Amino acid sequence: MPSVLVIEDNRTMREGLVITLTKMGLEASGLSDGESALRLLAEKKIDLVVSDFKMPGMNGLEVLEKLKASRPELDVILITAYGSVDLAVEAMRLGAADFLTKDFSPEHLRVRVEKVLAARAEKLEKQRLAEENALLRSEAAEAAGFSSLVGESPAMKDVFEKISLVAQSDSSVLITGESGTGKELVAREIHSKSTRAGGPFVRVSCGALAESVLESELFGHEKGAFTGSVKSRRGRFELAHGGTIFLDEVGDVSPTVQVKLLRVLQEREFERLGGEKTISVDVRVLSATNKNLVDQVSQGNFREDLFYRLHVVPIHLPSLRERPGDIPLLAGHLVAKICRKMNRPPAEIEPPALEILCGYNWPGNVRELENVLERALVLGPGDRLSTSDIPPLVEREYNLSLPAGDNIDLNRTLEQIENRIIQHTLARCAGNKSRTARMLGLKTSVLYYKLEKYGIS
Repeated sequence: MPSVLVIEDNRTMREGLVITLTKMGLEASGLSDGESALRLLAEKKIDLVVSDFKMPGMNGLEVLEKLKASRPELDVILITAYGSVDLAVEAMRLGAADFLTKDFSPEHLRVRVEKVLAARAEKLEKQRLAEENALLRSEAAEAAGFSSLVGESPAMKDVFEKISLVAQSDSSVLITGESGTGKELVAREIHSKSTRAGGPFVRVSCGALAESVLESELFGHEKGAFTGSVKSRRGRFELAHGGTIFLDEVGDVSPTVQVKLLRVLQEREFERLGGEKTISVDVRVLSATNKNLVDQVSQGNFREDLFYRLHVVPIHLPSLRERPGDIPLLAGHLVAKICRKMNRPPAEIEPPALEILCGYNWPGNVRELENVLERALVLGPGDRLSTSDIPPLVEREYNLSLPAGDNIDLNRTLEQIENRIIQHTLARCAGNKSRTARMLGLKTSVLYYKLEKYGIS
């Protein structure tokens, strides 16, 4: 919710402005003089200041000048009882967002405030996208080649080759693969190596938004298009003009939104929600899904014509279990990345720990590997990751498969599992029984009892 500060020495006028702004859904407060306002603004984040011109002490122009010197991004609307052209010109020269005379109506104030806040929101969004793209370019410049994607397996080499081939075109690309394989990284690599690299890269998570919200997010909306839309808003396609839009989880898009997406892909134009003006955009469309869209089409859940528009160039990312030979290289890359993020010296992975990582199935793919390594580095004591630093990977380490046969002796099976877990943890702790007990959450006396019970030396 945007916050507004009213500076007005007339109490009745000040309270009236605060009430009007509050009814607009804004967080409004008021002060009687410029000095108090400057002290408050030095400590509190405010999005907009509405200030009277004629006040005791510091006048509105002086407040404006001081605010712009300390907070140049702050928007200020100046109010005066005198409709002087010279005053208005001076206010605009000093950086005022707007200028009003005191004969305005509440509706006129609402329109002018909404206009200033809408321009501010658009400016902040452009800044955010510019910063995101600057970061993308700096990351790409850090190292030659595919700095974000790592692998030497034939499957990954094929991915790298396709990225290089498709980057220079404007063809739509559909990136497929399981969750956590790095589909967004592929999209970012394509963008960073394309002729659109200087333009915005705009990501939309289609699966995380309700249909009505996604439609507004993609195409924008006009003021009054639905309850709560107090101002017009540009959609992601408009924000991506001149660059790339990445539709993540595109397989989750509803049939209604699929129709509008098809039109954008075919004609590169659309209307905002609640609007009549046709907007043309120049964007490249990249999309990703972990679903089998061919099956979705055959089941009637996804439009066949949209599928072929998105599927001009397919790139499939293999799961981590399909390329286990890449795990050592990938783990080293991720550890270096995490250490840089944590501002700590580079860490090494000891061979036994790497063996555990290479033997695990990684159902969560690269994302799970990164989470495991980050947890190990956060909790690990030094600059080397040993087996004791790697969190338990149940599937690999404890082998909890049920015995064959029709009858299962539950007590015996649980004892066998407990035995394996104790032996494994004892080995990880290099035979240190106190540490083993702590890792298992047992009293030392209980551990000694179980060691004797299972004949573990």
